[in-house]
Amino acid sequence: MSEKLPDHVLDSRQAAALPAALGLPLFRPRLPWINGDLQTLRDTLRPEPLPPDTGLPVPISVGGGDQLLGLLDPPLDQAEPRGLVLLMHGLGGSSSRSGLRRMGHTLQHAGLAVLRLNMRGAGPGRELARGTYAASCNSDLLPALARARKLAAGRPLLGMGISLGGTKLLNGLLAAPGQLDGLVTISSPLDLAASSAQIERPRNRIYKRWLLQRLVAQTLADPFGVSQPERELLEGRSAIGPITSIRAFDAAITAPRWGYQSVEHYYREASPLQQLRARPSGLPPTLVLHAIDDPWVPVDGARELAALQLPGVEVLLTAGGGHNGFHARCDGRGTEPGNWGDRLTARWFDQLLRDQQTASA
Repeated sequence: MSEKLPDHVLDSRQAAALPAALGLPLFRPRLPWINGDLQTLRDTLRPEPLPPDTGLPVPISVGGGDQLLGLLDPPLDQAEPRGLVLLMHGLGGSSSRSGLRRMGHTLQHAGLAVLRLNMRGAGPGRELARGTYAASCNSDLLPALARARKLAAGRPLLGMGISLGGTKLLNGLLAAPGQLDGLVTISSPLDLAASSAQIERPRNRIYKRWLLQRLVAQTLADPFGVSQPERELLEGRSAIGPITSIRAFDAAITAPRWGYQSVEHYYREASPLQQLRARPSGLPPTLVLHAIDDPWVPVDGARELAALQLPGVEVLLTAGGGHNGFHARCDGRGTEPGNWGDRLTARWFDQLLRDQQTASA
């Protein structure tokens, strides 16, 4: 009787088919970024050199006098774009983060225009809107999708979300199907309660502290101000003492700001997997990429999504890659920019557009 192979070996074998179909090798980590933590930290420790940010500012009205800020980048060859990609940052991120800009640069190289969207309170859009975003913030996202559709000018509109950016896109599309012609998510939380528990593990205390510091600073920087009770909570001067976890931050700030009764209610209702279990997806053609060694977001949600076998939804699990890492041995070879995850996304979009063009011919 043969010995049962570990889950990660089986997943790696299954994961070989899609990259091979797109002309990419199976993901293998690039030295010295050999494990999930190093993959996760690579963009912070050694960001890729990128050209100056020349994105065209695109203000997007979301009601109440608030605006989101998008930055529009044309294809690198300056030809007519094949489509437009709405590119979404993750928790604590913005349009300026090096990993997001590198992804956008790769998509531009593939002949696509890119709209890098700053969600409420993020990055260079901080001055334009009060408050902060959530994993489900459709009252902001749906106007942004409508504006992106107009900017696409009849061309395909695609979505790409990194980490919580993918969660936000999934929630928006489940609430209002038909907004996108294709979607890629990378390292995105599908079950918020499980992801919150994961980041609270003792091994992740440095990650948690970094994320929490960014969230608190982003909230306190609100030019429209914060309430006195919120300020006391964020500055650790309330009766309950300082906020020491992402869950506590969500309980004190995110859930009440977005109308949820509790943090449990928020995590349940804003988890895409909760909705996908209950009904057919209504999603456009979708690729979900997740690494088994992701230290931030557990792989179980992606595995369950794969088991649901939803029409048009592909789930690609890799043994390595960390959280938004996917820095591979094959990076830097040839003329195509970006890391393995960037190139996979660009090639998947390319194949999708070719298939859609063929279908409509």
